[in-house]
Amino acid sequence: MDNRPVLLEVENLQTHFRTMDGVNRAVDGVSFHVRSGETLAIVGESGCGKSVTAMSILRLIPEPPGKIAGSIRFQGRDLLGLSDKEMRDIRGNEISMIFQEPMTSLNPVLTNGQQIGETLRLHQGLSKSQAEERAVEMLRLVGIPEPGRRVREYPHQLSGGMRQRVMIAIALACNPKLLIADEPTTALDVTIQAQILDLMRDLKTRVGAAIVIITHDLGVVAEVAERVVVMYAGRKVEEAPVADLFRTPRHPYTQGLLGSVPKLGSSLTGQTSRLSEIPGLVPSLKQKIPGCVFASRCPKASDLCRAVPPGLALKAPGHFAACHYAEAEGSVAA
Repeated sequence: MDNRPVLLEVENLQTHFRTMDGVNRAVDGVSFHVRSGETLAIVGESGCGKSVTAMSILRLIPEPPGKIAGSIRFQGRDLLGLSDKEMRDIRGNEISMIFQEPMTSLNPVLTNGQQIGETLRLHQGLSKSQAEERAVEMLRLVGIPEPGRRVREYPHQLSGGMRQRVMIAIALACNPKLLIADEPTTALDVTIQAQILDLMRDLKTRVGAAIVIITHDLGVVAEVAERVVVMYAGRKVEEAPVADLFRTPRHPYTQGLLGSVPKLGSSLTGQTSRLSEIPGLVPSLKQKIPGCVFASRCPKASDLCRAVPPGLALKAPGHFAACHYAEAEGSVAA
């Protein structure tokens, strides 16, 4: 049993956007928690609501057209009830985020040191010289060579992997308790991806921050996560410890995701076969779906699935699935 205190608790999160065509239910009743020092992965295909969930936690959704409802509690404080000033004190200081595209997230007209120092001067009241000194320390911490020179350079003078390291340095500058990483290895080559993941594991050990990593890459999930939340069409369909999820996926959508991953070495053993695919299309999030959101693509779907939304049920210790036909522990071969 995990006795670490709960740091972040999200309950029945609903983030909807009002559009000309109706209400887009980007996140529709998602709940999860993160414990101190834990790494939680939120996984799913593009458009399932992963990034919107992260932006909602930091209250970065513009209202209107967006509207956030539910409960987001961080260290016992309800973030949705805080003023804009109180949220600004939390963002970058207690909760930090690594955004998806470093080239569009970094300011091209400010040096790398100025962008790291901005956070330090705002939240910790450091002077300009103190902030630059700390920026050099942060660049050294994230493994950038010659940090004293790089701190005065601009983002366009760095490679993609080094820009991502600058983003991590900015996020960690104030020693946050929670780090949200939105697709931190997107658009990086495999070697740099491995370096970034190693860096995040190392920094987690050093600074003790909890991490929420948002990704569609199951390899990243297996590499860094302790627990996994699987999302589909704005809803949570499965949650489990990472080893249990890969060994015994309970929800048909998770089974489909894992079935579409190439198996390393299968061609050498003569077990080559066509990768499985999930038929059909993701349903429109502008339509209220009465039953299971995955029913239109699920091989197990019945009239019950199309009419009654399945609740998240405990299938094994710490393993939940939202499926009427997901088998419980003891009835599934490990």
